[in-house]
Amino acid sequence: MNEPREEFASLLLVDDDATFSRVLCAALEKRGFAVTVAHSVEEALPLARENPPEYAIVDLKMGGVPGLALVKVLHELDPNTRIVMLTGYASIATAVEAIKLGATQYLAKPANADEIVAAFNHVPDGNVPLRTQPAQIERLEWEHIQRVLREHDGNISATARALNMHRRTLQRKLAKPPLLAG
Repeated sequence: MNEPREEFASLLLVDDDATFSRVLCAALEKRGFAVTVAHSVEEALPLARENPPEYAIVDLKMGGVPGLALVKVLHELDPNTRIVMLTGYASIATAVEAIKLGATQYLAKPANADEIVAAFNHVPDGNVPLRTQPAQIERLEWEHIQRVLREHDGNISATARALNMHRRTLQRKLAKPPLLAG
């Protein structure tokens, strides 16, 4: 999370998951980017306006303003900014919207630093990129449950209430993680 340096390409990383941001930031710095991290669109906007980045990684769903709004602003500030939209909630509709608003590429989480760097070099051609193996519904459900569980500090009962699910059903789902392919 260093200050941008002249010799490195500037990159704005916007994701509300602090652990993911920290790990991805370190991996991108090793690949030669000067990374600035924000954990919300509201936090990212003044940073982007002050110093429009050459590259940006934006999470779709964050607390508050969604990432699509930031993609639009980043593209308006500098149409040459290479923007990768990341999401744990992949859908064709949001992928199309992200590309229309100026994103270079749209990747479903989990995406690693190499996939993201490769996505920066993608030339948008109007075709929405889709993975060869779409995410399985069980995996998306598992990831959603994990997010809600983190939001409730690991409390199974509170998570079950938030998901409108019986506590024992939630415990069974947590005991059987899906195969994490793709």
